[in-house]
Amino acid sequence: MKFSTIALTGAMAVWAAAAGAQELKFANFTPPFHTVNASVIEKLNADLSAATNGSVTVRGYHGGELGAGPVEQYVRAVQGVADITWGLPGYTSSQFQKTMIVELPGVVPEGKTGYDAIWDAMDEIKGEFPGTKPVALWTSEPNVMIMRDKVIRTPADLQGLKIRVAGATAAEVATALGATPVQMPINQVYNAMQTGLIDGVFTGASTLSDFKLNEVAGSITTGAPLGRLAFFAVMGQGSYDKLSADAKAAVDAASGRGVSQSAEVSWNAAADEALEAARASSDNTVVDLTEAQAAPFAELVSEVTAKYVASVGGEAALAAMQK
Repeated sequence: MKFSTIALTGAMAVWAAAAGAQELKFANFTPPFHTVNASVIEKLNADLSAATNGSVTVRGYHGGELGAGPVEQYVRAVQGVADITWGLPGYTSSQFQKTMIVELPGVVPEGKTGYDAIWDAMDEIKGEFPGTKPVALWTSEPNVMIMRDKVIRTPADLQGLKIRVAGATAAEVATALGATPVQMPINQVYNAMQTGLIDGVFTGASTLSDFKLNEVAGSITTGAPLGRLAFFAVMGQGSYDKLSADAKAAVDAASGRGVSQSAEVSWNAAADEALEAARASSDNTVVDLTEAQAAPFAELVSEVTAKYVASVGGEAALAAMQK
């Protein structure tokens, strides 16, 4: 049986396209239901696939499939274990001293997004991303206090409590409020709260659903000036350099503020939904501080931002974030 010339030509074209296809591995230390999947991983896959007629795609490897441990995410991109990874600067605070300024109370001006604040400061912070190409940089919703069995209404309620923090900036805030900061990755917080190793956590409300902290939380307090968290998604420079010129152009176009906005909007939406569920549940006490009730917290943390910025020589980065 002979194949027609048209059929053979078509088959060869399909084979050539498949041979030239490239799947970028995206290492995700969280489960596939986490907010990062739809807002970053799936968005990058859709954008790159559309821009390259399917020759470049992104596949998420979830739940630490490419290596357990959120702290090592950045290194995985540099070493080529994954092409793209996401993580928190706070897990390796000494590397991201100026980037983490965005996490501090009062840094992001009213009406400005966290991702814009970070990207506006890129000239000042780009040296903190060696060996990688930043793909997305964004912030979480404002931090809240998620507690195991304490209800926080005043700073006095925090005295001596062990509070999990993501990194150095949040540790400064916790210390200023009289708590004892305990640094650990977010995927360890559930067990730490459940067993009483920590009394609570300063983090975004989205973790109530993304990491099921609603199951071990007794109370949530909102409205205190606790800052927020920063996040990165980076591509290893080695992986980027291996791409064709057209593929590099597609990655360049898919990176930056657009995908960062997708992440930040989704983080805020997840937080709103999680807080709504917490308020509707009889298992949680939700305290929404008024401006007057938040004032004592604000007074105690008022010097934290200035002191931290001075300690890392971050005045120019702060000015860029607030412009």
